[in-house]
Amino acid sequence: MRAPNAQPQPIGGLARRLAHILTTRGIDPTSTPQGGLEPVPALLAAESRIPARYRGATADHPAVAAWVREIAAAGRPGPGGAPGIAQGRSLLIAGTTGTGKTHQAYGAVRSLIGAGVRLRWKAVTAADLYADLRPRPGHDGERELRDLARCPLLIIDDLGAAKYSEWTEEITMRLMNRRYNEMLPTLVTTNLGMADLRAHIGDRVASRLTEMADKVILDGPDRRRTHAAGRRHPAAATA
Repeated sequence: MRAPNAQPQPIGGLARRLAHILTTRGIDPTSTPQGGLEPVPALLAAESRIPARYRGATADHPAVAAWVREIAAAGRPGPGGAPGIAQGRSLLIAGTTGTGKTHQAYGAVRSLIGAGVRLRWKAVTAADLYADLRPRPGHDGERELRDLARCPLLIIDDLGAAKYSEWTEEITMRLMNRRYNEMLPTLVTTNLGMADLRAHIGDRVASRLTEMADKVILDGPDRRRTHAAGRRHPAAATA
């Protein structure tokens, strides 16, 4: 099933570049990642960590699906021959509220796991990231920051939505700089355009994010409001 926001869109330079990479590796760039919907044990185990609303999410935007294929194809063989996630490009999914950014992010995780990739991943909203790392008695924020920095795949949802301070900028810089240096895939979603995001997270972070990540823009109406309107006026929604 397509994501509620999905509309036919031109693939653009990102997906064309990934399609070329996949073709040279003998992978059909037009095929849909099949693993995401299979009831494989690893995917079933991951469901408990995925918010209930996104447990059926699919990475069906062409550029997101192409990114999933590239990351899966680059995985290093591990025990039993299953690929493990390796170094690779990051992905920035931008768009206004309700266009399906988080849906695509969790869809990407489900597709990777369903494709047989041995995947250690974490997902956190930017607001929760700063709340979890804020210094307080009995909590080792430095250790948690190191764990996030080393995680093979990290999702940072809603970057730019949390209140800005010099401290949040420094935390974001330290986290992103470590992942930039190690070339670890990071999947970032944001409601902000690049100019506004740069103003919010600072030039140093924005510069690294621009270099390390391919950018996907989702557009269309706010699907949450569309669904709410459909529930209030079901006849009009089906007309």
